[in-house]
Amino acid sequence: MRRTLALLLFAAPLPLAAQVPAVGSPGTTARTGVLFESYSFGSGLLFDRVSELTVPLALSQRLGSRLNLDVATAFASATVHTTDGDQVSISGLTDTDVRASIALVPGRLILTLVGTLPTGRQTVPDSTLPLFGALATDLLDFTTPSFGSGGALTTGFATATKLGANWAVGGGASYRYSAGFTPVSGGGELKPGSEGRARLGIEGPLAGGKYLRMALMYSLSHHDELSGSDTSVTGDRVLLYTALSMPLGRSSLSFYGFELLRLRPRAFNTTYANAIQVPRGNVLALGARLERPLSPRATLVPSFEFRHELSDQGSGMALLGFLVRPGLDLRYRVAGHTALVLQGQLAVGKLENQGTSVSLLGPRLGAFLEWVR
Repeated sequence: MRRTLALLLFAAPLPLAAQVPAVGSPGTTARTGVLFESYSFGSGLLFDRVSELTVPLALSQRLGSRLNLDVATAFASATVHTTDGDQVSISGLTDTDVRASIALVPGRLILTLVGTLPTGRQTVPDSTLPLFGALATDLLDFTTPSFGSGGALTTGFATATKLGANWAVGGGASYRYSAGFTPVSGGGELKPGSEGRARLGIEGPLAGGKYLRMALMYSLSHHDELSGSDTSVTGDRVLLYTALSMPLGRSSLSFYGFELLRLRPRAFNTTYANAIQVPRGNVLALGARLERPLSPRATLVPSFEFRHELSDQGSGMALLGFLVRPGLDLRYRVAGHTALVLQGQLAVGKLENQGTSVSLLGPRLGAFLEWVR
């Protein structure tokens, strides 16, 4: 659900690093849309095309001056076409997130409580495992990488304060507990490890109308268990994010970049000697966006992103793949309470598979609608 929630922000840049979530405005917001993503691959893999259709649904409601409630889910359908002519498909609702944001100190401290309801597909046949392997690839960045779980509870807080006259610094932390479920038909119960996250951000204006945002997030998780035994262990993760925006005539130009580092698991050779080690990795993305108003109601937003992924292959870090993704958004204010976003992107790149380079090509096409009252 996390990538689906990000999608419902209408492909905007990442949230302000030091901003405390606003509780109290607007009253009601509803978002929906449809997004189609597809990648075609050259020879060298067991499949030659992976496609996914996602229909996200989200509703946000203000209750008084201190409480916001958000509900978000999605319908998704995904298909992988194998090189021997077969295809594997899965479709249905995903899990549903219900979030309460409580302003303990308005403008200063927000408490969040999130319940992830297991409305998606908890158990799938083993024939769909290659499909989920492709959907979960960070390089391809599919909107819906999974279709269900056993549910989860997350609690956290966010706070911010002024730093000088115009700058702000903020931070937050969260803890997520996940319930067990049986992911594969005929298999054992998987108990995902709990996860903790800490965030720190700073933002403020620079000379010439520029605005800088920087954020750091650190997360760590407990090992997963399958049928009561250690099954896999993942190292701590560090996310670095920077964005710089500036005026450019009547337009606004912004550059952004993030790097996600997955570190080597701690105590793997001792405490978790029998578990599967998720190798350390690195995902780097650099991008730019230009927002150009065409009229009081319409804005054109060309964009460009470069992304690559590295993984530890035992003898050191090796390239898993890279892609470039040019795109174009059209944002149109249909009426006073309704906005429409049309999105088109095209990814071109390569994957590395045991020393062989495999070409990839794929469109991302979407239409999103937001209603605010």
